[in-house]
Amino acid sequence: MSDMTEMSGPVLAADGTPLKRSLNKALRRQKMRALLLISPLLLFIMVSFILPIADMLYRSVENKIVIETLPRSVKALADWDSASGELPQEAVYAAMAADLKDAAEAKTHTKVGTRLNYENPGMSSVFRKTGRKAKKFDLETGGPWKEALIEINEDWADPDVWRTIQTYSPPVTAGYFLNAVDMRVGSDGAEMRPESEQIYMNLLKRTLWMSLLITFSCIVLAYPVAWLLANLPTRQANLLMILVLLPFWTSLLVRTSAWKILLQQQGVINDILVWIGLVSDDARLVIINNQFGTIVAMTHILLPFMILPMYSVMQTIPPTYLRAAKSLGATDWTAFWRVYFPQTIPGIGAGSILVFILAIGYYITPALVGGTKGTFISNQIAFHISTSLNWGLASALGAILLAVVLVLYWAYDKIVGIDNVKLG
Repeated sequence: MSDMTEMSGPVLAADGTPLKRSLNKALRRQKMRALLLISPLLLFIMVSFILPIADMLYRSVENKIVIETLPRSVKALADWDSASGELPQEAVYAAMAADLKDAAEAKTHTKVGTRLNYENPGMSSVFRKTGRKAKKFDLETGGPWKEALIEINEDWADPDVWRTIQTYSPPVTAGYFLNAVDMRVGSDGAEMRPESEQIYMNLLKRTLWMSLLITFSCIVLAYPVAWLLANLPTRQANLLMILVLLPFWTSLLVRTSAWKILLQQQGVINDILVWIGLVSDDARLVIINNQFGTIVAMTHILLPFMILPMYSVMQTIPPTYLRAAKSLGATDWTAFWRVYFPQTIPGIGAGSILVFILAIGYYITPALVGGTKGTFISNQIAFHISTSLNWGLASALGAILLAVVLVLYWAYDKIVGIDNVKLG
């Protein structure tokens, strides 16, 4: 009986602990070892990718500058009816005078003016001009503040100024995203901007359309080159591969500048067309500072990113498949279309995703050869980050661009299947 009890008990490891517990402990130790091995990579991805995206998403809705700089005014404006068309009461002006005095001493009045100027042009000068005199405000014996502020700057008698402050006083705002889709916060809620001010949606449509054209042109040009690489003898294929990789060894700025020289009206291409008689000297082609110039230059720059995935997939296709199809009576076209081409779709898919995502975020090449008609929405993002310093709007535009890419990626996965994308 005792022997049967011992046999029915838990199986023990060599150290006397239950085998199941010992195996779980060993498995946890193995997982921790694997986690420690990949922790530098995880940390790098966190610092260089996830945190910047999270910061971008936060900046696209963050709006603390108004309530932190004008706390008394925001509180006093809470009961003011902006739709009435009347100016706020004296208490609101007194609160604004106190806030501006503190802000001028802390030198933050220009920051809140810059923020509100994005929504209502002219607000920056209102705060800058009033802030210069705010340090001398006597809050105990001064006033009435309504007349005093209006005397400093007559825009304080404009209800729209107070409406802008009230509208953009919450710490979180959808205003940046509304501006990014050519809308604004009106007295009755979100409304479309005037047609003359609608630029961002047109830019987004142009960016998507031109990125698709660039991707398609890369497919058309890359397919025969990749086929040659996969079917030529090794020596000639290596020579051709050097030519394909040559753009990677040349500065992007140099390649783009070269296209400016080639495409301008007095450039090489127009000179050749005039020399052979296809174009008259007084009717030279305008092929730069427009969408055509952007498409040509970016196709050249992104072409290797399409060739390499195609080549890596074509190299794995046995040539015996085509010979077998022809031996069964298929024509050259049928053998290619029914046998060879379907096997290259994973390479086309990988190259298309790579080229499209790179194209949609390019801004250096469109800025140099695109003029006003060939720029992308990424050029506006770069402008708001480096020139206008409207980081909130730049973040909102970047978040929308990220969302568009994710939606297209999801659609591609549903239609083609991301599992079918291969790099070889």
